[in-house]
Amino acid sequence: MGKKLILLLIMVAVFSCGCSKVEQEDLVLVTGNGSAEAKTISDFYIGKYEVTQKEWTDVMGNNPSGFPGDDLPVEMVSWYDSIEYCNKRSEKEGLAPYYSIDKSKKDPDNKSEFDNMKWVVSVNDGANGYRLPTEAEWEYAASGGLESKNYTFSGSNNEEETTWYFRNAGNEFISGDWVWSRIESNRNKTHPVGSKKPNELGLYDMSGNVREWCYNWYQDLAIGSGTYRVWKGGGWVGDKTSCQISYRGKFEANGKGADMGLRVCRNK
Repeated sequence: MGKKLILLLIMVAVFSCGCSKVEQEDLVLVTGNGSAEAKTISDFYIGKYEVTQKEWTDVMGNNPSGFPGDDLPVEMVSWYDSIEYCNKRSEKEGLAPYYSIDKSKKDPDNKSEFDNMKWVVSVNDGANGYRLPTEAEWEYAASGGLESKNYTFSGSNNEEETTWYFRNAGNEFISGDWVWSRIESNRNKTHPVGSKKPNELGLYDMSGNVREWCYNWYQDLAIGSGTYRVWKGGGWVGDKTSCQISYRGKFEANGKGADMGLRVCRNK
């Protein structure tokens, strides 16, 4: 009886470890920076890759992307779409949704004149479901966390090693100034996730390919909170400057673009 019980416990332990590994296989644990930094970052998980079209379609039942491909990053998604994806993926995997969404009211903190949606979105503290990274978390992970080598781009100082951007995302390398007609005729597009060199934490495409939504409102000395949401990382349409780790982008929460995607997080 004792031997059977021990065998059963071993089987349960092996099964549990296997499930945990499957659950986290596309997430990377980012160790926080402790309390000594100006912006304290706690431990969290972040997607190894940008959310792919297959992942999006499996959860949402549709694919809004302009460049179809299972292993290509999903694009043409708004901040609101991304919030809904996080919740629906959480529910599908038996996790507690991280966000509460009220579509019947208008968010009084949303001051954008171009956002016709203005859903009220709040955080469920303690929920273990998927979410968008904060701007500080995104930048910390992109820079390599505690393993950071202080690269300009996520994983390198050489953009060609890590980054799909307007010069290299098409049929030929584009030199000279940014001109949309040249980008269009060069058939620039997104590329399969994980095609370039990863950063110090094993995260791919945090510079380039598609811009990635963050949870935060954008705010600086000229623009107050409530008009735009933050995006980071740059994409195949933009120049290398917007793909630098330090670059801060902004977009209305209802905005969509052919280089606008996301990467998910979870609390540890």
